[in-house]
Amino acid sequence: MKTPPIVTAEEWEEHRQALLTREKELTKARDALAAERRRMPWLPVTKPYAFDTANGPKSLLDLFEGRRQLIVYRAFMDPGVHGWPDHGCKGCSMVADQVAHPAHLNARDTTLVFASRAPQSDLVRIKAKMGWEHIPWHTITDDFDKDFGVDQWHGTNAFIREDDKVYRTYFVNNRGDEAMGSTWSYLDITALGRQETWEDSPEGYPQTPPYEWWIWHDEPVR
Repeated sequence: MKTPPIVTAEEWEEHRQALLTREKELTKARDALAAERRRMPWLPVTKPYAFDTANGPKSLLDLFEGRRQLIVYRAFMDPGVHGWPDHGCKGCSMVADQVAHPAHLNARDTTLVFASRAPQSDLVRIKAKMGWEHIPWHTITDDFDKDFGVDQWHGTNAFIREDDKVYRTYFVNNRGDEAMGSTWSYLDITALGRQETWEDSPEGYPQTPPYEWWIWHDEPVR
């Protein structure tokens, strides 16, 4: 392995500062891209979809759990994938391993769920084995995966609701899913974003000052 040069502390700091300038440019570009996502048009979801859940059958609207936004990751925790029946897809399992506590998404009026084609009995077993109890896992029972581009590959769909009307607002897959897992990465793909006052969002979007909405995950959501 050809290693980088060995330098003094002063030289090292000079290089770090040069990279920091570029990193700040990347952060601003990422923020600008998220602002464009918040201006994406909304696609009405008119077809009814049904899921089997730990609490019985539910519709897509039910998966919001009363919140305004919903994020659905299509995980291949399915019979027939490599590793079954002890495991699901390695990549999807890695995504699940990265998921932060959903309470922080809930604090921004957003619900996160994972959906696959495995029966609930298998999902309950694998969740317990892998330590994914904080993630709601639902079973796809119809053409949801085909209709939303995730029947052959993983992907993350974002939805929003206005009363009982549901709209698709964004979709990311392939390497785009690599960044998923943190509260921030999920909020940045939603129609409402982080909902903080510094963000460039359309007029009237919900926003509060940074930090004030943060919670401990074991306290009730304000």
